[in-house]
Amino acid sequence: MTKRHITFLGTAAIALVAMAPGAQAQNAEIGKRVDRLEKEMRAVQRSVFPGGSPEFFEGEIAPDNTPGERVKSSAPVIDLTARVDALEAQLQTLTGQTEQNAFQLRELEKQFTAYKAEIDKRFAAPAADGVEATPASLAPTVKPPVTTSTAAATPAKKPAPKPAAATTPDAARLALVKKVEIPASGNETKDAYDYGYRLWEAKLYPEAQAQLKQVVTKWPNSNQASFAQNLLGRAYLDEGKPSLAAVAFYNNYKDRPSGARAPHSLMYMGVALDKLGRKADACKAFREFDEVYGDKAPQDVRTDAAAAKTKAGC
Repeated sequence: MTKRHITFLGTAAIALVAMAPGAQAQNAEIGKRVDRLEKEMRAVQRSVFPGGSPEFFEGEIAPDNTPGERVKSSAPVIDLTARVDALEAQLQTLTGQTEQNAFQLRELEKQFTAYKAEIDKRFAAPAADGVEATPASLAPTVKPPVTTSTAAATPAKKPAPKPAAATTPDAARLALVKKVEIPASGNETKDAYDYGYRLWEAKLYPEAQAQLKQVVTKWPNSNQASFAQNLLGRAYLDEGKPSLAAVAFYNNYKDRPSGARAPHSLMYMGVALDKLGRKADACKAFREFDEVYGDKAPQDVRTDAAAAKTKAGC
């Protein structure tokens, strides 16, 4: 080996030794970038996929394995840089999706709040059981007594006494009410609701309404309250009072959104609004039913809701 060859090999070895610290520093920097990106990726994916595994989240951008399109490199630093670039691109995509989802959620919340405010305003002060107050123009006026100068006025004749109005309920209807058996299972709340249900089933709607109102008033936080308020709306609806029915259904959905009969009340509220001729509001109620409950609602309620939407033309 000549002196020239020895000098060349020594120079090459020195160059490799000089390059080693720089390569190690570059690897350490890229490693830090990878760790940071993986942490941010997991944070973003936890926001995008809240039901995913806390340890692993499947990325939306799959690696490109198409042969011939990706330049293969034997240099590990170049390959690691490509991985970092892919992670950064994926993180940017997921961040954009998260921002879009957050914006859409805010818009939906605004629409829902406006809709509830409109319903609250419309049903804030309904007429109690359909009884309207007497207008002031029809109220009787009391005239002051007329003074006369006649010494001995002729005494006025007393009007003939009118027969007292009948205050007792109709005997035939009372007999129908007595035919309805009063439950006695020992559970006071359930027995009260079951009795209201039996009255409704017998089509004694005013009696059923009074009984169901008592259940809601006396046990507002019980499990039977959701059943009773919903059945109260059904009784109004069957009696031909859709406006009072809509109020009863809305109150049950608003006060007990997690109650057993909340989906039923929201669906029947749409039915009542449709009977009132308010197609747009009925369709809003049906859309809210799909958004809030959807597949979580019982199958029979979903079937009835689909039929009611079709009938309303939603």
